[in-house]
Amino acid sequence: MSTDGRFQSFLGPEIEQFLAHKRSLRRRYFTEEKTLALLDAFLSKNKIDDLAEITPALVDEFLLSRPRSRPRSYNHLRCTVGRLFSYLVDHEKLAQTPLRSPPRRGRYQRAPFIFDAKTASRLLALAKDLPSNGGTIDRGNTYFVLFAVLYGLGLRVGEVCRLCLKDIDLERRLLVIRETKFYKNRLVAFGPKLGALLTQHLRQRLVATRAAATADDQPLFCLRGGRPINPGTVSQTFHTMVPSLNLQIPPGISPPCVHNLRHSFAVGALTRWYRLGIDPQTKLLALSTFMGHSDISSTAVYLTTTPELLEHANRRFRTFAAVTLGEELA
Repeated sequence: MSTDGRFQSFLGPEIEQFLAHKRSLRRRYFTEEKTLALLDAFLSKNKIDDLAEITPALVDEFLLSRPRSRPRSYNHLRCTVGRLFSYLVDHEKLAQTPLRSPPRRGRYQRAPFIFDAKTASRLLALAKDLPSNGGTIDRGNTYFVLFAVLYGLGLRVGEVCRLCLKDIDLERRLLVIRETKFYKNRLVAFGPKLGALLTQHLRQRLVATRAAATADDQPLFCLRGGRPINPGTVSQTFHTMVPSLNLQIPPGISPPCVHNLRHSFAVGALTRWYRLGIDPQTKLLALSTFMGHSDISSTAVYLTTTPELLEHANRRFRTFAAVTLGEELA
């Protein structure tokens, strides 16, 4: 049994050691901890008190006891449990993993909606006109700047919501992104236009809060009580605005969500490089670092093919082929 009461089954100490191991590798593992708590409760409920009793049939029973309609959700549950068992095998607590069931095959995945500059401008205009109801300070201006930061810098929603006043360096035009997905801090540079928006937001924030000075650990985007805006609230606000955009969503494209602004930033960067004649392969590592990814393969998920991007790529290939084959472009 766990010493601090988080886990109640006999496997509790092993789960805690596994979590400590993962976090020593700078992984948050918050969602995974909740998943393992479900396994722990299942073992306690079924009075399992020995590793030998954790059979493949019992693991399957646990997996099926959790309602997971989407393959991705089920596979996350399965993968988390599987990693725990692999850890126990590596530490010679188990001879072999009792997880035998295969992952579920994902259904056809629709491509994310990509905001071009024109559509993003319409979104920002709608945000600026949001009525000042609810608990958000200067709601219209706050969401206008917040969405501009999401679209212009490709940050995660949680990263934007965690920004504090001390994280804004207007002189050097830098944001300090602290405690990101992998417990890393990184610096994100921004241009003069976004710098002007942030400067204006800080001034209006002081006026709205009627404060002569504000502590540097206060959130950049906050509620009237001083608490940061929750990422879920940002998502809800975004979804209430989408119908007013009257978007034409092509077949095979998912309805817009706030995370699509991060996708749009990555696609926009790639498109600009093609326009400027820059080989994207030489810039992908820089883009990956800017977005806070641990490797380029994570960044590749965001590089959705759009008609404009495909046209630039085709044009580049035709130029390459003409030079290679000694032919002239038509």
